[in-house]
Amino acid sequence: MIDGIDHSGALMTATDLLTLRLEHKSTELVRGKLVVQEPPSTYHGRVQSTLDFLVASYVRANALGAVFGQDTGFKIASDPDTVRAPDLAFVDRARTAQIPLRGYAAMAPDLVAEILSPDDRPGEVLAKAGEWLDAGVRLVWVIDPERRVATAYHANGDVATVASDSSVSGEPVLPGFSFRLAELFE
Repeated sequence: MIDGIDHSGALMTATDLLTLRLEHKSTELVRGKLVVQEPPSTYHGRVQSTLDFLVASYVRANALGAVFGQDTGFKIASDPDTVRAPDLAFVDRARTAQIPLRGYAAMAPDLVAEILSPDDRPGEVLAKAGEWLDAGVRLVWVIDPERRVATAYHANGDVATVASDSSVSGEPVLPGFSFRLAELFE
């Protein structure tokens, strides 16, 4: 295993991942290759929880759909399978009925948020944002707690970076929603 990726050559499926038991590890599947990481840090969890609260409160109050917390898997590609698990995901209410009770939903969420960890490499994060967009995600937020900035990647190719004293917009996926980035770090 190099950089958390199994390079043995054996491909896994989403079903294999679902039954895999690696205690105290976070896992994803990228083009059939297992990616194993340490669980997020405590501060990362705090930032994620605050973001989840802000987004979920708005989504629930406006009956917009469903919000999914940290490490919820979505199968975004097949043959070979890719199962990614963002720090936060939103699926519009028009598609929530497609989510099965078991296994990974074979769909791209409408919005995902990735919160950077101190050891994340910029190229890997950019590639992951690209994977989400290629799979059909309409809006990807990449939040950098260390630098206190967020970058929004839109399906139409627009990119916007905001500083801590500015607001992150959920448009067009979450109409009318925005939050002050600084709220995540307070």
